[in-house]
Amino acid sequence: MKEAYRANEAFIEIEDLAFSYKRSPVILNNVNISFYKSEITAIIGPNGSGKTTLGKLMSGILSSDQGSVFLEGTNIKGITLGNIGKKVGYLFQQPERQLFNPTVKEEIGFAHLFMGEPKDKVEKKVSKIIEELSLQGLENSSPYQISRGERQRVALAAILINEPSFLILDEPTTGLDMVRKEKLSEILKRFQQQNIGMVIISHDKSFIKSNADRIVEVSGGEVNEV
Repeated sequence: MKEAYRANEAFIEIEDLAFSYKRSPVILNNVNISFYKSEITAIIGPNGSGKTTLGKLMSGILSSDQGSVFLEGTNIKGITLGNIGKKVGYLFQQPERQLFNPTVKEEIGFAHLFMGEPKDKVEKKVSKIIEELSLQGLENSSPYQISRGERQRVALAAILINEPSFLILDEPTTGLDMVRKEKLSEILKRFQQQNIGMVIISHDKSFIKSNADRIVEVSGGEVNEV
């Protein structure tokens, strides 16, 4: 049994993990790796290597064939997906997969309103995160009638407003120009200073170079430090 979690231990720890999709070769095999709140880790690797799969296993979206994933020392098999989501925010590579409200502001504030927070308090939070991610002017727009880069930022805003302890961002710079990438870097570094750990799954070499403290590569079913 795992000992009680301590602040200086891994926030997410993977032990002897293996995974394959039905009727397909093994994607990941005997993976052992830990992730910490004190650093930004980039996950790189060729297309189809299992980068996104690893992220989904870490966040409980997928379940491993064997091995374990621990969140703050607790096996995530004993934690509901909703409770994992309160601590680990996951940004999908296709942001439209996690957007479902009619307007941008409703999308960002949905979870807090759903939990019964006062409307005026939620509106203040929404306004703040809209400004941080440069989404002004899109408040009443449909998330499906804005650009891909804007949808990406809306999905990220809906995650960040919940103040998770850890972020897993799958290709977060897709559709962003250099100015937006620099703004995203500023936001991520600010969250790191607030002791929020992050994993960035990305092919964007310049963004990784500018932001990652650590790089791991997924290839041939294995995960190794670069």
